[in-house]
Amino acid sequence: MQRLIECVPNFSEGRNLTKIKKIANSAKKIKGVRVLDVEWDRSHNRSLVTIVGAPNEVFRACYEMIKTATKLIDMRKQKGEHPRIGATDVVPFVPVSGVTLKECVVLANKLGKKVANELRIPVYLYEAAAKRADRVNLADVRRGEYEGLKKEIETNPERRPDYGPYKMHPTAGAVVIGARKYLIAFNVNLDTKDIEIAKKIAAKVREKDGGLPGVKALGFAVAGYAQVSMNLVDFEKTNFAEAYWAIEKEAKKFKVEIKSSEVYGMIPLEALVKAIKTTFKAKDFKSEQVLEKRLYE
Repeated sequence: MQRLIECVPNFSEGRNLTKIKKIANSAKKIKGVRVLDVEWDRSHNRSLVTIVGAPNEVFRACYEMIKTATKLIDMRKQKGEHPRIGATDVVPFVPVSGVTLKECVVLANKLGKKVANELRIPVYLYEAAAKRADRVNLADVRRGEYEGLKKEIETNPERRPDYGPYKMHPTAGAVVIGARKYLIAFNVNLDTKDIEIAKKIAAKVREKDGGLPGVKALGFAVAGYAQVSMNLVDFEKTNFAEAYWAIEKEAKKFKVEIKSSEVYGMIPLEALVKAIKTTFKAKDFKSEQVLEKRLYE
């Protein structure tokens, strides 16, 4: 079995296409790494690059992208809807085939040390790579965002990074690196401009406030409309179909319709299979029934 991992670094730049392409192109220079997808959003002022390859090659590509983003993005000037603490905001390693989650944790630590030592950027570890229970959740690590962390990292021992200096990089801020399962970034746009409605719905559907398991959600204003932006961290527990229905149900309480929805980035085939099973009650449907998968095999 081929040893493959996926990595989806998120960068705090969603408006300057030239910069986004330079960051993605720095990964393409590494032989054995394939850039599968590049996406960006102006309102969030955020982009993500999906790459896949063998562990060592993906490691090298990630470092090159972080180095490029450090040169191009100045967090002192960056503004956007999405929470962030650095130019390269978050770097998650995801096992695909022949690689365990534990191996991805080792890779996250290796990258964290290299970024801290060579680029002088403070590094926080999260999810499976977290060294502390209060840093498993990405939202907890990003509490206060760039502006808040810039003050606390130097004065509050609880906010000290896992690797690197106890102060923000002059322009690149800090970075969060970790290892996790597949994550589905799913946004639902409401047919209203009232952002408070999106925030109330997000609070209803997210796990930490008693909502759906494996769902993280926030309310934003995007392109003039209210958006419920979600990370589905375990689609086996809650897939995008269930999340959509839950938001639709809550929106009706405010007499608001859903305008559109979007899957941000790439998702595994099994998430689509699960959606079909759920939506059409096709309990025996399986991925082997997908023509392209059989042809690939």
